[in-house]
Amino acid sequence: MNEREKELSDLLIREHSLSVEEYEELLSNRDAETAEYLAAAAVAERKKYYGTKVFVRGLIEISNICKNDCLYCGIRRSNRNCERYRLSDEDILACADEGWRLGMRTVVLQGGEDPHYTDDVVCGIVRGIKEKHPECAVTLSLGERSRESYVKFREAGADRYLLRHETANAEHYRKLHPAEMSYDNRMRCLRDLRDLGYQTGCGFMVGSPYQTMRNLAEDLRFIETFRPEMCGIGPFVPHHETPFAGEPAGSVELTCFLLSVIRLICPRVLLPATTALGTMHPQGRELGILAGANVVMPNLSPVDVRKQYELYDNKICTGEESAQCIQCLASRIASIGYEIVTDRGDFATDV
Repeated sequence: MNEREKELSDLLIREHSLSVEEYEELLSNRDAETAEYLAAAAVAERKKYYGTKVFVRGLIEISNICKNDCLYCGIRRSNRNCERYRLSDEDILACADEGWRLGMRTVVLQGGEDPHYTDDVVCGIVRGIKEKHPECAVTLSLGERSRESYVKFREAGADRYLLRHETANAEHYRKLHPAEMSYDNRMRCLRDLRDLGYQTGCGFMVGSPYQTMRNLAEDLRFIETFRPEMCGIGPFVPHHETPFAGEPAGSVELTCFLLSVIRLICPRVLLPATTALGTMHPQGRELGILAGANVVMPNLSPVDVRKQYELYDNKICTGEESAQCIQCLASRIASIGYEIVTDRGDFATDV
C-alpha cells in the first residue's frame, strides 16, 4: 500500500467520507494490502454495532414475470425461453410459515414487476403474514411503484423495502435499461421510500457493462448522502438470454473491497453477502462477511420454482443456499468466527 492509499484509507476510516475523486483514486489504485487494511477497519466498525452476528433473511421469490426489459436481467420480458411462474397468496404465506418454523424473523418478498401483484394483492399478503406472525419483519423488493402504492404497503405492515439504484449516473443507467425506464423515477422511488419511514435499501452491480471506476465512485458518494439502512451489492453475472450475454462477469475481489468501503461509509448499514457473490466463488459469502457484510438470505421459495428465478446464469438456489439447510450455512459461518442469528436483525440505532 503506497502512502497515498494509506492517506485515503485513514481519511475514510476517520471521516466516513471521501469526495468522488478520492473514491475513484482509492478504487483505481487499490492493492491487496489496502484491501486487508480496510477490511480490518470495516470489521471493527461492524463489531461495534453488531458483534459477530450475521442476520438471516428468508427470501421468497414470488414471481419471475416482469413487465420490464432490463438489458442485464434473465427474467426480462423479451426472454421467450424463460419458464414463467407466479406464486399464489397461499404459496407465499406457506413459505413465510416455513421461515417462521425455521426461526427466521424476517422474510423478503422479491419478484419481477408482475402486474398481477396489485396494491390490494400485495397488501393482503403483507397483512396475512403480519396477522399470523406479528413479530416478523416484512421486507418488499418489488420494484418501482407509485408513492401511493408505497403508502399502502407501509400501512399494511411492510417494514423495509429493497430497491437497487443500479447506478448513480444517469447516462450509465440509460445503457442498462430500456428507454421507458428512467433514472429520475428510480431515484424518486428511493426518496419516497425514505420519506415514508421504510428501512430502505439501495445497491448496485459490480462490473456491470459500461461501468467505470468513476461510476463506482459516484455510487459510493450516493450511498454516503442517501444513508440507506440496507445496501445490496454483488458482482455482475451475465445471463445467456440477454444482450449482455457475452460481457465479462464482475470481480469478487472488487466486490469485497467495496463491501469494506460501504461499511466504513455507513458503519451501521445492514450489508448482505449476496447470492451473486456465492455464485461467483465457493466461499463468496464467507469472503463477504470477512470484508464487512452481516446479512445472508437463504432461499425459502418452493423448491420446484427456485431454478426458474434466474436473474443470471448458474444462480445458486439449492443445497446450502436453501433455507431448509440453515444449519449447514450456520456451520460455514461459524468456521470463520461468526454466528447466524434468526431474529429480526433491525438497523442499529445506537451502540
